[in-house]
Amino acid sequence: MTKEEKHEDDEDVASLEKAFEETTVPSWQNQITIRAMVTSVVLSAVFNVIVCKLNLSTGVIPSLNVAAGLLGFAMVKGYTVLIQKCGYLKQPFTRQENTVIQTCVVASSGIAFSSGTASYLLGMSPITATQAETGNTPINVKQLSIGWMMTFLFTVSFVGLFSIVPLRKVMILRYKLTYPSGTATAYLINSFHTPKGARLAKKQVWVLFKSFVGSFLWACFQWFFSAADGCGFSSFPTFGLAAYKQRFYFDFSATYVGVGMICPYMVNVSLLIGAILSWGVLWPVIESKKGDWYSAKLPASSLHGIQGYRVFLAIAMMLGDGLFHVVYMVIVTLKSFMQQKSQKELIDESTEIENYDEKKRMEYFLKDQIPNTVAIAGYVVLAGISIAVIPQIFHQLKWYQVLVAYAIAPILAFCNAYGCGLTDWSLASNYGKIAILVFSSWVGLDHGGVLAGLASCGVMMSIVSTASDLMQDFKTGYLTLSSARSMFFSQVFGTAIGCVLSPLVFWVFFKAYSVGDPEGSYPAPYALMYRGIALLGVEGFSSLPKNCLKLVIIFFFASVLMNLVTEVMKKYETKYRIYRFIPSPMCMAIPFYLGAYFAIDMCIGSLILFIWQRKNKKSAKDFGPAVASGLICGDSLWGIPAAVFALAGVQAPICMKFLSASANNKVDALLAG
Repeated sequence: MTKEEKHEDDEDVASLEKAFEETTVPSWQNQITIRAMVTSVVLSAVFNVIVCKLNLSTGVIPSLNVAAGLLGFAMVKGYTVLIQKCGYLKQPFTRQENTVIQTCVVASSGIAFSSGTASYLLGMSPITATQAETGNTPINVKQLSIGWMMTFLFTVSFVGLFSIVPLRKVMILRYKLTYPSGTATAYLINSFHTPKGARLAKKQVWVLFKSFVGSFLWACFQWFFSAADGCGFSSFPTFGLAAYKQRFYFDFSATYVGVGMICPYMVNVSLLIGAILSWGVLWPVIESKKGDWYSAKLPASSLHGIQGYRVFLAIAMMLGDGLFHVVYMVIVTLKSFMQQKSQKELIDESTEIENYDEKKRMEYFLKDQIPNTVAIAGYVVLAGISIAVIPQIFHQLKWYQVLVAYAIAPILAFCNAYGCGLTDWSLASNYGKIAILVFSSWVGLDHGGVLAGLASCGVMMSIVSTASDLMQDFKTGYLTLSSARSMFFSQVFGTAIGCVLSPLVFWVFFKAYSVGDPEGSYPAPYALMYRGIALLGVEGFSSLPKNCLKLVIIFFFASVLMNLVTEVMKKYETKYRIYRFIPSPMCMAIPFYLGAYFAIDMCIGSLILFIWQRKNKKSAKDFGPAVASGLICGDSLWGIPAAVFALAGVQAPICMKFLSASANNKVDALLAG
């Protein structure tokens, strides 16, 4: 970027704060209002249901920031307009209050992901252990209980918030890290509170509402035809019965059509490529070796049979992708440090800042400090509590092993927060997978290594994930003139809400549906995959079926190679940008276990958005995310009344099932007597 272009960009940005020059910035206490907290709780409940459903069905979770921002703005704006008309409005709705709501909701839904209710915690349960067979011993299995799950989350989820607080000025002011998601959220919130942006937001909310109602009613309509497993629109053999058996069909899920509209095109294409490669080519070939490569007597769910190939090849691709990005992020971080030092680009607080916006932002960012002594003391105290409590919940983990995890965690939290600021990638789940391998092998199978590895994953993921989330929030607060204290408080409040809501919402699904069943509506694929990683840690490669190790090595290095080629081409091939068409190994791996049905849904979502963009690009840009968010929210929230019906024993009145002509003739003959 030339100096002239940079100067023009600065001028464009500088106009932003001048638009709010007449608006008084409230104190940090007044940014945290009762209406903001109530709105946060309501929206947190909504988004916890959505994230839980997505976690339990496929594990693919898009960014829901736009929906959270829109709904938060709409709820409080509607309330304040009504109160103002009655003459009782005491405090106007500000962008700082909007940021507090956004931070709280995203923190709560973030816990729904990092809590592991659909991954490492569910991986401890007898349901998942039975599928894995190996390691299905009392010391490596734990019955799920809402009590200990909630206690565990409250113990581990707050530590990460204190681990990164002392570095907020370094990350935001000195290194000027972009934090793309945090920056995009800030500009979204800023735009809501300008006259033009408020008008657009009003239209977007109306579009989201219509999409939500349509999606909710469609999900309700589908329920009437799903009296038993294999019934209803979700089992429609769109491409024929042979394709349906290989899990190639469109299941009419509004949720994943919406997810497909939000996710980048290449993510959806990668999922479809992975599905075709696995269910269209690999699994039929391996199943033809039944009786040779694995015993023909094994059930389909056994990890020593076809299921083992599905799970461990997916794990190989995920680990290859994850380890590559961890190493790559370390290199990028070190390179960035070296460049900043050599070019002397570091600035301190005394540096004169000419840009009007930067002056204002720095003034309010530095106004309400969180003392480093408080942050460090908070980390030490909370870590100490965790070291005492976690071995009581998981006696397989000793106190000194938890201590090692908390000694390493701040370094990994910094690396993740720094890398997230550069690239917008959070590698929390990758650090969690590495923790599983390390701690499960350290403890050993006979001493509960499977459970110890999964529990350590929870510790590591919680710290690393919440640390990067908090730094994203600090960036959002910096760009909206929100106090660092109000950001920290709302993150803590949102985390507390998540620690309560996440287990509760999961428990409703867990009791109402056959969660973890590979053939059910909520297979929770990551539970078995995370347990599989723990088994690799305690047993090594001896647990793999015949020839599976060779395939694992091939897929691991193929995953690394694909990422390496992508990064090299990003740097050296800029004319045609062919790297855009290289599929993501992580995305390719997800359908290995699940099948193609959700990838087809998501590709249809991409197709809808693509056609919309070709017809009216501006309309698609303005309203596409709102339509997608409405589809996701409506379909996901139908899961609550459906779960209540299931718990109450209320069954759908109709079973719509599809049979081949020969099977239908047999049924007719049987019914005829």
